[in-house]
Amino acid sequence: MTSTPRPARTRKTAEERRTEILQTAARLALERGIERVTMQLVADELGVRPGLISHYFPTIDDLLCEAFARAVTGERDALLPSTEAGLPPTRRLSLLLNRLGSEDFVALGRLWLNARHLSRYRPNLRRTVAEQEAIMRDTLTAVIEDGVRSGDFAPSDALEACVIILVTIDGLGSYANDDLGFTHPALDTIVFTTAERELGLPPGALSDSD
Repeated sequence: MTSTPRPARTRKTAEERRTEILQTAARLALERGIERVTMQLVADELGVRPGLISHYFPTIDDLLCEAFARAVTGERDALLPSTEAGLPPTRRLSLLLNRLGSEDFVALGRLWLNARHLSRYRPNLRRTVAEQEAIMRDTLTAVIEDGVRSGDFAPSDALEACVIILVTIDGLGSYANDDLGFTHPALDTIVFTTAERELGLPPGALSDSD
């Protein structure tokens, strides 16, 4: 009887393995909370020994910081994809604000809350959170400045408008862990009305994503 040869196992490159570890850690952080992610848990998910995880990330702090950065970088890219860079600024901002209400971004809002809370006790995570906040400020400010140049937006100051919009988004995000079912029409419109006011836009200019 002729046996069927087993397919040769393909050895992953260091970069592929590192990416796989980060993706898994980021997913677990979203699902269970950053503080529950351990090297053992990541190893179990991947079916490898914990030593392989520590080979790429010497400490759990290193892994969690990079996993958080990866998750929020993906969030930022999904909110403002480069493929939409040629759209009018009003359209780009409208798409961003409408996307924030999807379930995927609610989960990422929980991750931001989690990271900010834990960063009080973890200096490295605190630096990572601050770095990602700065990148988001720069990214949104650039969109607003594009709108100023095109004549679509008329803020008193682009960075000031950006900060007010982001603080409003973060304030709304603080309800991400609220399972009590509280709802109010203001929660559905506050980010839009705030952005429209700060950018000198008429009511409803940003709320329609069609």
